[in-house]
Amino acid sequence: MLYEAAQWVGQDVRAFNVLTYITLRVVLAALTALAISFIVGPGMIRQLAAYKIGQAVRDDGPASHLVKSGTPTMGGALILVSVAITTFLWADLANRYVWLCLLTTLGFGAVGWVDDWRKVVHRNPKGLSARAKFAWQSLIAVIAVYLLAFTAKLPQQTEVIVPFFKTIAIPLGTLGFVILGYFVVVGTSNAVNLTDGLDGLAIMPTVMIASALAVFAYVSGNAVFSKYLGFPLIPGAGELAVFCGAIAGAGLAFLWFNAYPAEVFMGDVGALALGAALGMVALVVRQEIVLVIMGGVFVVETLSVIIQVASFKLTGKRVFRMAPLHHHYELKGWKENQVVVRFWIITMMLVLFGLSTLKLR
Repeated sequence: MLYEAAQWVGQDVRAFNVLTYITLRVVLAALTALAISFIVGPGMIRQLAAYKIGQAVRDDGPASHLVKSGTPTMGGALILVSVAITTFLWADLANRYVWLCLLTTLGFGAVGWVDDWRKVVHRNPKGLSARAKFAWQSLIAVIAVYLLAFTAKLPQQTEVIVPFFKTIAIPLGTLGFVILGYFVVVGTSNAVNLTDGLDGLAIMPTVMIASALAVFAYVSGNAVFSKYLGFPLIPGAGELAVFCGAIAGAGLAFLWFNAYPAEVFMGDVGALALGAALGMVALVVRQEIVLVIMGGVFVVETLSVIIQVASFKLTGKRVFRMAPLHHHYELKGWKENQVVVRFWIITMMLVLFGLSTLKLR
């Protein structure tokens, strides 16, 4: 809205043209989302507590987590509200990538909301059945990725870009792109959800990765920078930097309330949505492999669950003391804050490594 207003007013008052620059709108989006979350957050947390929308803690988890029972959950709705309002305010609403990413994020958030609601109302830590959750995730992801592939106008929009190489790109075609995109979106969504088990553990890596993806989006959508850095030009992708800025701002504000000891938990409504958002942005800017690198913590957390389940079913033995991996380290004696901060540090190093692919090509 404000972007369109700035364009209109800028025809007569040139000073307003500065608001049409993507770089400024990214900063303004982050600050706007931050402000909205700070203003709305305390009231939302009080309402969640008043309605007794509290976290149901797994009875087979670490004993130290029992004190978290009853802590307000579904706080991820605060992030989604902030991101949606901020995107409407500062992004170019004529851009199809913005709508695809935003609607996919809200769609996955709706699935997470139903899951959280069942956990709260029925006091069932398992929430929505795994089959139903997976089915709805799959439906939303396939529709979103197919629309992305169907509207692609250039070959590079459906090619896999290999990091560190300027000339290596693997053509996928529509079907191949849809299959890859499905796994990226659904996989990232569930990976973030699995990681969201400690106070602040999932949200800070999400903020860092979203910030890095904003850089990739800006480069991919800029003819000068994409040519200089050897990136395929994706017209319109730059607008997703604004969307990523909104995620980063809302995520930082949420961390204020989610830091140990957490006043509110993200819940599936936030974790599933944010993971899907990261996956969709990576698909648009053709950086799926870089997303895997930067989201190494999410990947390892997911692998720990897969390995644990497979090992127990095949041999009857567990590889880890508990899965996901952060619980394993808790049971080894690490304090919750130690696990969280160390995983943040690892993510920061991986994000910096991912950003290095901008030039090391």
